[in-house]
Amino acid sequence: MSIDTLKERSGGKCELCGGEEELSAYTVAPKDEEILICSTCAATIDNPSDNEAHWHCLNDSMWSTEPAVQVMAYRLLSKLGKQDMLDMLYLEPEVQEWAESGLADAEEEAPIVRDANGNLLVEGDSVTIIKDLVVKGAGFTAKQGTTVKNIHLVPTDPTHIEGRVNGTKIFLKTEFLKKA
Repeated sequence: MSIDTLKERSGGKCELCGGEEELSAYTVAPKDEEILICSTCAATIDNPSDNEAHWHCLNDSMWSTEPAVQVMAYRLLSKLGKQDMLDMLYLEPEVQEWAESGLADAEEEAPIVRDANGNLLVEGDSVTIIKDLVVKGAGFTAKQGTTVKNIHLVPTDPTHIEGRVNGTKIFLKTEFLKKA
């Protein structure tokens, strides 16, 4: 697809964030369909956690009617560990398969995360805090015995997980957790 066709389809804006600077075509493998992205998206599309604040734009682009844009939104949300947004995203079965096919390599490279007892932790597990932990910046202590449900793994650090304690999303060291 030509760059002019992509610009016409997208209204001359990045199909992920709506930016208008330095637009270029990006191929969404393995189907070789293209989307139009700006230089900011292009710089961090392979490692979105480098500029996580930029990717708040996915709140809008995940609802695109273009399958290639849906696939990229799914992949980026997966890499960022935004399970709550992924749960809202409905994809047709063939689009879902396409989106997941691009994540297979990333999943193989994912670090192994273990609790204090050496048990394997995976996305969505529940854990129990084994020691009172002062939560810096939040003004409370996460008490021993508190269960943290539906944890999110931190893709760049196997020694931390993300979860909600007292309604606040915090990072917890795995050495202070045991699988529930």
